[in-house]
Amino acid sequence: MTLPDLVVRARRAWVDGAWQPARVAVTDGRITALDGTADGVVVVELADDEVLLPGLVDSHVHVNEPGRTHWEGFASATRAAAAGGVTTLVDMPLNSIPPTTTVEALAAKRAATDGKLSVDVAFWGGAVPENLGSLGPVHAAGVRGFKAFLTPSGVDEFGHLDTEQLETALAEVAALGSVLVVHAEDPADLRGDGALGEQYADFLASRPAVSERHAIARVIDAMRRTGARAHILHLSDAGSLDLIRSAKAEGLPLTVETCPHYLALRAEDVPSAATQFKCCPPIRDAGNQDLLWAAVLDGTIDAIVSDHSPSTADLKNADFGLSWGGIAGLQLGLSAVWTEARTRGIALDDLLPLFTTGPARVAGLSAGILAVGAPAHLVAFAPDEEHVVDVHALEHKNPVSPYDGATLAGAVRTVWLDGVPIVERGAVTAPGRGNLRD
Repeated sequence: MTLPDLVVRARRAWVDGAWQPARVAVTDGRITALDGTADGVVVVELADDEVLLPGLVDSHVHVNEPGRTHWEGFASATRAAAAGGVTTLVDMPLNSIPPTTTVEALAAKRAATDGKLSVDVAFWGGAVPENLGSLGPVHAAGVRGFKAFLTPSGVDEFGHLDTEQLETALAEVAALGSVLVVHAEDPADLRGDGALGEQYADFLASRPAVSERHAIARVIDAMRRTGARAHILHLSDAGSLDLIRSAKAEGLPLTVETCPHYLALRAEDVPSAATQFKCCPPIRDAGNQDLLWAAVLDGTIDAIVSDHSPSTADLKNADFGLSWGGIAGLQLGLSAVWTEARTRGIALDDLLPLFTTGPARVAGLSAGILAVGAPAHLVAFAPDEEHVVDVHALEHKNPVSPYDGATLAGAVRTVWLDGVPIVERGAVTAPGRGNLRD
């Protein structure tokens, strides 16, 4: 019998949707047993205050390389992911240049990762007006699905789809057996173009909740006609939840995600000129947040993902209309959500599927599980350890984040990628061991 290379013992391990004691044996980078023997092999015993999790999955990350690598790049983004317990991420097709809308652009993305990945990375493709009817080759080249905007994306090289083009895209992904992941805001409902000033309330009013509702209704209607699978990205409007619940009850293959900033941050608390809180769709009020949490608990929401969309500090100027709209939070997602959950009396158990198997299913990946045969992507997490966020100590390339100075609960102490420790005592110690996922 071949001895394992490693055994990780945990009093509480997240296996098959429940906590249980485990002795996770690892051989050649894969889990070979959950009750492994320890004779003659390296044994890691988790501390009493630690639990063992599968590596988290984040299916919504803007890495921005190549082209805008000064905003973020594969080296910094994947180090941040590792430090946050994320061992598999899916890169969005923008804001890189070129965007991932052709086979050639996907090849450029892959080439840009060489030697830089600290976690596993897969890719979304993009559906834009120029490549409709030509998604097949990009699908065949290995993207997990296609992202579309229904409103201007914020970058000129990634155009948005009108109503007719949305239906064309859905019909095409249905024929490919793929999925369309949609930024769902309706441009007809958006107000203001240009300077808005320093008050967050003015920005919030410029992107009303009804814009999400109208856009999601368009997606659902087109799904009925095309038979396509669709996924709603970064839901912020709780008023859209009944539409989503009805579509799911109808049997439509619709999934939906929300993000840590919608579950942990509130519009009422955003200071003047604090554009590190700006994102699209926007962070809404406390009552809206309560309803999003209800949807997390009742299963309406399928995944919690970062929508990590960083920029350089100069693009986060004091004007909410002119500054870049994106939250930098890849390294902090689980801790931010868990901190809020604890105040609400919500168990860690209720969150873990949305950080692991939920986003993995959205992207069609086998990840986020502790199971025999799975890659040994493991996380030792201390739920009760608190820490104060210092934005300059994060692995993100640019020190801009709405969580700066916040006290968060939950610390990622050790991360194993394919059975090799890449994070120890909370610090990335073995970067560059990640792989591309097709």
